[in-house]
Amino acid sequence: MPSTLRAAFHISAFGWYTFIVNYLAAKDGEELPAGIFVYGGPWKYLTFLNLLLQMTFFGLAAVNDLQPGEKAESALNRWKDLLFSVFAFPVGTFVVVLFWTIFAYDRELVYPANIDAFFPPWINHAMHTLVLPVLLGEVLVQPHTYPQMRHALAALSVVGVAYLSWIVWVYLTVGVWVYPLLGHFSAAGLLGFFFFNMAVVTLLYLLGDRLNSQIWRKDKRSD
Repeated sequence: MPSTLRAAFHISAFGWYTFIVNYLAAKDGEELPAGIFVYGGPWKYLTFLNLLLQMTFFGLAAVNDLQPGEKAESALNRWKDLLFSVFAFPVGTFVVVLFWTIFAYDRELVYPANIDAFFPPWINHAMHTLVLPVLLGEVLVQPHTYPQMRHALAALSVVGVAYLSWIVWVYLTVGVWVYPLLGHFSAAGLLGFFFFNMAVVTLLYLLGDRLNSQIWRKDKRSD
């Protein structure tokens, strides 16, 4: 893809995510359904954290596009590739897949119907649907260097444990689970659900690596 079109894609994606993040952040403090933004506001939701992640990645990608000369070995380019390969693609895809799977089974477990009066359908799709085509677009516009698998999985595990600790802390502090689904699990069930989710994220990381290799006709991993 020509560099100007790639830059336009990155700038557009960054602008889009900036708009969505600001829209959601502005809701904090409004009269929302009980428990929605109590303690931690939107910062306790993986969906919102993922939007921040996507915004950060595309912001870095846009800045990287503006660098003069050779970019492949620059520190910014390496950080951009790391952020996309290890976090932005697997976590973003995970949010879409998990949300719509649970929503199709029983939306009350993840996105109660009373939220619709405060968040219109387009914002739901902005948070939980459009993330995936934008990520697939990024896979198509440029190759990414993937790190050694053990390093990637270690980083994902640390982030996963950190988020689990955060939502457990929220529950212990205010007695409200971030997602109603979590209230249906025992302690052992919650741990099992966590490991299941980490397995799915791992598979999505491998999927991203595979797509990158197939589309760009060579293995970009720095093993």
